Amino acid sequence: MRIALGSDHAGAELRLEIAAMLEEAGHDVDDLGCEPQQRVDYPKYAAAVAGAVVAGGADRGVLVCGTGIGMSIAANKVVGIRAALVHDVTTARLSSAHNNANILCLGARVLGPTVARECVQAWLETPFEERHQLRLDQIAAME
Repeated sequence: MRIALGSDHAGAELRLEIAAMLEEAGHDVDDLGCEPQQRVDYPKYAAAVAGAVVAGGADRGVLVCGTGIGMSIAANKVVGIRAALVHDVTTARLSSAHNNANILCLGARVLGPTVARECVQAWLETPFEERHQLRLDQIAAME
């Protein structure tokens, strides 16, 4: 699977850890930044990852900032994106099973690296349950 990653300065270290985990698992990782220690504004990176997903350059995306809130708000402004802010394995799994989230948002200041990696793994391994498609269609109609 091709996965686009992005973060702001608060999430850069965790993003790099997630990139390494994904590459080790055999995924094709497109790291869109930012550079560690580079103070940046998160909307730029949310737009880059969301753009890669909707354009088909990536199957899914992962965004990391301090809390994950800003990234999820910004990414969800892009038509066709379903970015889910998760805080544990259960919400990660359900974001995939129920919402078919195509971007996972994580908060580096609120999640430890072990839980973050477990969230990414659960999100990637959990299939979408088709019984929820009607709700996704209703959301798409709002865009």
